[in-house]
Order: sequence, then C-alpha cells, then structure tokens
Amino acid sequence: MSKVSDSRLIGDIPIEEFWELYEQRYGVKPLSSQNIVNRPTGRLVYGLRGIESLFNCSHKMAQYYKDNVIKEAVKQNGRKIVVDADYALELFNERRAK
Repeated sequence: MSKVSDSRLIGDIPIEEFWELYEQRYGVKPLSSQNIVNRPTGRLVYGLRGIESLFNCSHKMAQYYKDNVIKEAVKQNGRKIVVDADYALELFNERRAK
C-alpha cells in the first residue's frame, strides 16, 4: 500500500485503508478484542435484589458476589447498581469451574 499524500482528504480514503494506516501508525488494531473491556449484552439487573434473584441467594451473599466474584460485570454510581446479567453468570461459572 502506498503512503497517503497530505493533499488527500480523509473522507476520500476507504475505511479499510484508514484502518491499515491507523495500525501502521499506532501498532495496534483499533477494533481488536484486547481494546474492548466490558460490553453489556443487553440483559441487565438492578441493585442487590437483582443479584439476589439472578443467583437465588441471600442479601449477604449477593453483596459478596457484587464485591468479589462478579465485580467486572457491576457498574455502580453512588447507590445505583447495574449488573450485566449474562457477563455476571459467565464470571460466576468461571469461578465455580476452578
């Protein structure tokens, strides 16, 4: 692939060529799985009661899971707790498999 000239507009470059230039410049693929941290799957539960119903457990156990086992699937802002249910179940099953 040839180098893009300075007079060429970014809108005139095909997207594939743009990503190739990006990868050459920065040394990483911008859409690789290593750059994606935590993608919500769309199924969410809210609060400790949501965790309790998801895992069919007590309040104390839900608190433990939130703080330890499924920590990566939990987003908390103040008192508001939102959990990605599918990711939480995946983390729980990984922990149980050990």
